[in-house]
Amino acid sequence: MSVASVADTTTDPRALAQAEPLLRVRDLKMYFPVTQGMFIQRKVAEVKAVDGISFDIRRGETLGLVGESGCGKTTTGRCILQLERPTDGEIVFDGVDLTGLDNKALIPLREKIQVIFQDPYSSLNPRMKVGEIIAEPMMVHKIEPDAKRRRERVAELLTVCGLNPMMADRYPHEMSGGQRQRVGIARALSLNPEFIICDEAVSALDVSIQAQVINLLEDLREQFNLTYLFIAHDLSVVRHLCHRVAVMYLGKMVELADCDELFDNPLHPYTRALLSAVPVPDPEVERQREHRIVEGEVPSPINPPSGCVFHPRCRVAVAGCSAGVPAFREVTPGHWVACTEV
Repeated sequence: MSVASVADTTTDPRALAQAEPLLRVRDLKMYFPVTQGMFIQRKVAEVKAVDGISFDIRRGETLGLVGESGCGKTTTGRCILQLERPTDGEIVFDGVDLTGLDNKALIPLREKIQVIFQDPYSSLNPRMKVGEIIAEPMMVHKIEPDAKRRRERVAELLTVCGLNPMMADRYPHEMSGGQRQRVGIARALSLNPEFIICDEAVSALDVSIQAQVINLLEDLREQFNLTYLFIAHDLSVVRHLCHRVAVMYLGKMVELADCDELFDNPLHPYTRALLSAVPVPDPEVERQREHRIVEGEVPSPINPPSGCVFHPRCRVAVAGCSAGVPAFREVTPGHWVACTEV
């Protein structure tokens, strides 16, 4: 089975558009200090990993967050999880601003927000059995104090994720990559979350296994009314799973639109370049279509370009692109873009 065979989402887009946002991110910034000195360290610069992005995620929706490596996708997810405390901005989950809470106040909210990590080989403790890995969050959060009921819940979660309950007695090294990622999904579901961040959840898997895991994620979303932030760089995967797509470049969000709208009518030059890099299976179509190759190297996030961060590599850039940062504005209903030439 290929990724292209994954079924399209079935959630009514009109119902999603009217749904109340579960997550609101406003002007999120995450700057990492660069220091010098062995004994007395002083800050000499900042890495602007995320630089003032804003977006909403509605209940029951899957928002895809795409961009090349180093653009700030994973840092955005870690800020939402509060694994990194953002430099500035608001992260409002279900009406509560997470940035204003201490670690103790975050504990009840961590049950509602879970994560599926990128690497199924390093995200599972090799010294724990699969059943213990899935049961551990329930013990930490005191969701299920009874040991027998925890074992029953573990067996149920393994079954839901397409694994034999007997695998609870196996160690992670006895399983394939796809099976390990299913264990990671089962662990994320163990606390009955409302929102799951999928951080490159299928990028480390074979293409055939990717399709199975994507189908599983889609089924779980419908079954448990989950909301996803799907971080990825594979646009073919994003197109089949996500309702809306946000494109990031060098810490900035450059475009946000419904999935079909973004793929059929990309407005930002960077988005067009990304989509032109996706190969088409038909050789005739592939030969005839235009390829917009992005030239040059990605600038350093320590010293990003002035104005539009993409202008040094943009084919349609004009003199004004380096003068001021373009506003992230709504060009058509639901289609946002940060480009003065659109």
